[in-house]
Amino acid sequence: MKTKEHMIEFIKKQKVAFIASIDEDGFPTMKAMFAPRKIEGNCFYFSTNLSSMRAKHFMKNPKASIYFYNKGRFKYEGLMLSGTMEVLQDDKIKKEIWCTGDTLYYKKGVADPDYCVLKFTAVKGRHYCDLKTKSFNISDLT
Repeated sequence: MKTKEHMIEFIKKQKVAFIASIDEDGFPTMKAMFAPRKIEGNCFYFSTNLSSMRAKHFMKNPKASIYFYNKGRFKYEGLMLSGTMEVLQDDKIKKEIWCTGDTLYYKKGVADPDYCVLKFTAVKGRHYCDLKTKSFNISDLT
């Protein structure tokens, strides 16, 4: 990954993100989720249920990773970011990333008490492309 701009453009093209948390026994767990609703610097925002297992994991242990990939016909590219995840219940951010179709998951709308936002802050990453893997610190990207 050469630049933050390249990283963000790659992520924006993906429809799915894999989110990893640490469970109560210290084991990593992973789940596929919709791609981030908002990207701001090295922060990525996702919507989820406050009652979800993942939200409970992050409230106890904020360590997290997110993974994106694109499998083309002749090329595979993957990006793993490591950092921390916060569970936000602030009305401002909930309204900001709310989408009309979300009522399918949150019947009471944006004010549904089970609706929350996951804010992932990336610290480091690992990029794979063209049979090459490179680790990097987010702060080192231009």
